[in-house]
Amino acid sequence: MSYSILQHLEFNAWANGMMIETLKPLSDELFYRGNQGSFPSIAKTTLHIWGSQHIWYRRMQGESLKQAPMVAEPPSKVDILEGLMNSSKDFVMFINSVSPALLSGRYHYTNLRGESCDDTYEETLYHIVNHGTYHRGQLILMLRECGVSSLPGTDLIHYLRAQRK
Repeated sequence: MSYSILQHLEFNAWANGMMIETLKPLSDELFYRGNQGSFPSIAKTTLHIWGSQHIWYRRMQGESLKQAPMVAEPPSKVDILEGLMNSSKDFVMFINSVSPALLSGRYHYTNLRGESCDDTYEETLYHIVNHGTYHRGQLILMLRECGVSSLPGTDLIHYLRAQRK
């Protein structure tokens, strides 16, 4: 059987789950501490992954957001971690609920800059996973800088090997 978009979304949920389990015991001081990454803390990087997934999911549901909904009132650490996991699972449920023909279909939305866009569902879903992988790599670096030495392997090959066991 060839690798599928469903497997890719399941990988994303698995990798985010591995990262969440690593972040749960992290002290609030380290979770919110400033750093020199793309986003100024582990918290804000994790929030960005969740926020991006949330925005893309809503777009695919036909809603164009004007801003990330969690920007106005920053959520707690627990809310960020739960939100990230729930949004990751939303994509798996989404792909299980639509016809395979929908994946090549286009959907239209207005991005956060007010520009009209259209993409295929499949391109967007691959982008979402790629985006999460990029930022999980940043989180690993930030955790190392905080002195965390027990870090998960969240690469795709680790997921595929775990699935074969």
